[in-house]
Amino acid sequence: MGDVFEICSLIEKGGVFTDVEGQNSEEVYKNLTEQLNLPAYLNKKDLADELQARENVLSTAVGNGIAIPHPRRPMLESEADQRIFVCFPKSPLDMNGPDNKNVYVMFVILSNSSKAHLAVLSGLAKAIKSTEFQHFLQGKPSKDELVAAFKRYSE
Repeated sequence: MGDVFEICSLIEKGGVFTDVEGQNSEEVYKNLTEQLNLPAYLNKKDLADELQARENVLSTAVGNGIAIPHPRRPMLESEADQRIFVCFPKSPLDMNGPDNKNVYVMFVILSNSSKAHLAVLSGLAKAIKSTEFQHFLQGKPSKDELVAAFKRYSE
């Protein structure tokens, strides 16, 4: 877990959601989760609540307009159910990031263990630290465009 091809596979499984409505993280999480394809045992409202509960503890904004929301605890039963949802809010959100930049993209991580979660974070970090990749994300790429770019910027 964590290499670029697994990250791409998780994004392909989760999907990319553009222009998600909401004036704050709570509204965006609610509107995003309504659109998600989740395992049958995972309730959409519970996921939205868990994402906001984590946000209430400490912002998931990592800087440069990027946030990496995730539940406080693993909610998935198996590794096969893991995925990353990429969310582009309709309007950038103030999420109290370390650099005070509004968030324009979220990589929502759903994993089945802390170990898997950390591996995904490590894989994401390789790409999102690139200024060029950050500029690319501002164009709200499609899933296919994002996966192709992720392979380029993660090497």
